[in-house]
Amino acid sequence: MEGFELIESQIRKYRENGLTLFTGSSFQTHSTVLLHIISRIDKSIPVYFLNTGFHFPETMIYKEQISNLFGLSTIDVKSATPKLMQVDDNGRFLFTSDPDYCCYINKIQPLEPALNTFDVWINGVRADQNANRAAFKTEEKTNHHAFRYHPMLNWTNKMIYAYLHEYNIPKHPLDDKGYMSIGCEPCTRKISIEMMTDERQARWYGMNKTECGLHTELIKQ
Repeated sequence: MEGFELIESQIRKYRENGLTLFTGSSFQTHSTVLLHIISRIDKSIPVYFLNTGFHFPETMIYKEQISNLFGLSTIDVKSATPKLMQVDDNGRFLFTSDPDYCCYINKIQPLEPALNTFDVWINGVRADQNANRAAFKTEEKTNHHAFRYHPMLNWTNKMIYAYLHEYNIPKHPLDDKGYMSIGCEPCTRKISIEMMTDERQARWYGMNKTECGLHTELIKQ
C-alpha cells in the first residue's frame, strides 16, 4: 500500500521538480480519502469537479460539505454544450441514446484544458475497481501534456473504509440508501451487491459500458 508518507513524498518530489499538479474528484465517499490526504499535504492543489448538470442533489451538497471540511480549492468545470442542446434528433437526452458521446462532451472535453495546463493529474483510481483499472501503473501518460499519477492504485476497498473510519470522514448521503457507485443520476442504479461483479456495474446498468472515458480515452494506449 502506498501510505500517506509515500504519497506525500511523491507529491513533494513533483513540486521540487517544478511540476504543477491538480486532481479531480467525483465526490463519492471513497473519493474523499485522496482528497483528505491531499488536504494534509497541500491544500492549494486544485480539485476539479466535472459538473455535468446531471448529478444527484445529494452529491452537490456533499461536494460543498467535503470541500469546506477539508479546506479544498474546488473548481466546477462544465461542458461548453448547454444542457438543453444535449439531445439527439428525436429530442431525447444523449444519456439515453448515446451515453458515450454524453460522457465525452460532459467529462472528456471539459477536462482537456486542465490536462494541457498542468503537468501532473493526481487520479484516485484503484486496481480493484475493474479489469481496466487493474492494468494501470502508478504513473501513466495521457494523450495530452499532463501525465497521470495513481497514488491509490494498490489500495483496497477495505483500506479505504478503514481510513474513512480513522479520520471520521462523513459519508455520501446515498451510501446508506444502497448506492455502490455514484455518478450522474440518470446513469446510476441502486442494485444489490449480489448482482455485481465489480462496483462499476451500478453505472450505465444494462449497457455495455462501465467507464465514462476518463480512464480509457484519457490514458495513452
